[in-house]
This record gives sequence, C-alpha cells and structure tokens, in this order.
Amino acid sequence: MPTEPRPIDHVVIAVRDLEAARETYRRLGFTLTPVARHPFGTANSLVQLHGSYIELLSVSDPAVIPEPAEGRYSFAAFNRDFLRHREGPSMLALQSADASADLADFEANDLPTYAPVSFTRLARAPNGDDLEVGFSVTFTSDARMPDAGFFTCQHHNPDRFWWPEYQRHANGATAIDAVVMAAYDPADYHIFFTHFIGQHDMRSDSLMVSFDTGGGRVELLTPVAAKAMVGVEVGPRPRPHFIALRIATTDLAAAAVRLKGNGIPFVERMGRLVVPPSEACGTALAFVEA
Repeated sequence: MPTEPRPIDHVVIAVRDLEAARETYRRLGFTLTPVARHPFGTANSLVQLHGSYIELLSVSDPAVIPEPAEGRYSFAAFNRDFLRHREGPSMLALQSADASADLADFEANDLPTYAPVSFTRLARAPNGDDLEVGFSVTFTSDARMPDAGFFTCQHHNPDRFWWPEYQRHANGATAIDAVVMAAYDPADYHIFFTHFIGQHDMRSDSLMVSFDTGGGRVELLTPVAAKAMVGVEVGPRPRPHFIALRIATTDLAAAAVRLKGNGIPFVERMGRLVVPPSEACGTALAFVEA
C-alpha cells in the first residue's frame, strides 16, 4: 500500500449534452473550463477546485471509442454504456504520484488491473492559448460494482492544467468534501476501498462506511442514509453506485443566495444545502461550510 492515502483527484459526471450540462453548472454557481476533447471519443469541461475537480463528460465521437478487451479497460466505452441508463457520477479518480507504482500496488493487493494508459490532449488556458497536457491513468474495478468506475490519475503537466482563474466560483466552492455512493451493505466493499484508496482506517456504523483520503472523503451510504443525508431514493437493495458530491464552500449563505437567484431548488439537510439530482445532471450536490 502507498505510504499515504490517495486523495481525490476528480469525479466524472457523465452527461448526454455537454453544453446543456455546462449551463446547468454555471447556474449552480460554478466556473467552467472551455470544452476539451480526448483522443478516444469523449469531450469534457471541468469545475476546477483546490486540488480536485469535477469533470463533466460526454461522448463526442462514438466511432473512435476503443472497446474493452481482456486486460484492457476503456474509459470512453464505460461512460458511453453508463449513459445508456442514466446521467450522473460515473467514475472516481484518485491522485497518483506514480502510475506504475499504483499498478504494482493494485496487483500486490489482488485488485483487478489493466494495461497502462497514457494520453495527451489540449487544454485552453485563461488567456486563450491551447496547451498540451498529459496524463497516465491506472484502472481497477470490482465485479460487484459494475455501475462505478475507479482509477488513479497522474498529471504530467500540472502547471498547464491548474489555473486560479478557473478556481474562483460564485458559489464559493473550494473543494470536494466527499464523494458519496449508495450500497445495500456498505461494509461488504471495505476491502476494495482500503486498497484502492490506500487507507486502512475507516469509520463504520449502521448507516455508512467512510474513508478519509487526506483530500476528501469517500462515503458508502445505506439506502436509509442516502435518503436522510442527500435526499436520494435508491430502492431497498441497490447495486453500489455514486449518487452525490459534498462540496465545501467558503460562504454557505452566499451559495444559497446564488442558488435562489438562479432558480435552483434546494433543501436544507443537516446543515447542508442539498440540490437534487434532477437539477445537477443526475448528481445530488450538498454544499457545506468549509
């Protein structure tokens, strides 16, 4: 296992209409990066926060999507297939300092592994320049969680990727405080998350299992807790899937004003402003005071 837990790098939110999703997230008070295209048939626009980000992702060119095969994971095919059923949070990426080390660590802990993947794309800087950025990603999976994708992401050009101009948000958002899943029995999956995150310590009770990554939490909620905490109905025996993001903001009152001003419905639950999935591309968003 790594000497330190792997923090949250980003969460993929799969959407059918990227421009419509960008407008939705602007109305939620976020600043969006310009649209970028991947070489494997998807396009994205990001909400950059402090050290982590939300990736709004759509299929842009189905013809070039590589199909998965034995020992080969296809990021684009996973999200294409996910969108056949619904929009929403599809994948969790953790930060990587060394993609090769992640692969070796997953293998050592008997997690499924796949052929290494590295790629480049263009990213538009705030001044309008198009800069090449590169990534190495290391996928793993759990057959019991076919509706959720997992990988680590190593950034090769962070100085060209992160920009303060993209990290200033009208709703005061600063970080992903938690990525939230729903599962019938969250404790069943603790071994996978222990090795994926690199964190043995966890909080576990009758409502959830929670891991501190050192840069945001990963929480698995029971159906009862999912309804109580983020207002999401998942049925009595759901397959594990991502349902929500908890977003830290510097000013919860200002976030409420922004949401109301843009006609975004929300409810207050346990000191959080919770936007329902219907208003955030299939993702419940819970704003909390930083």
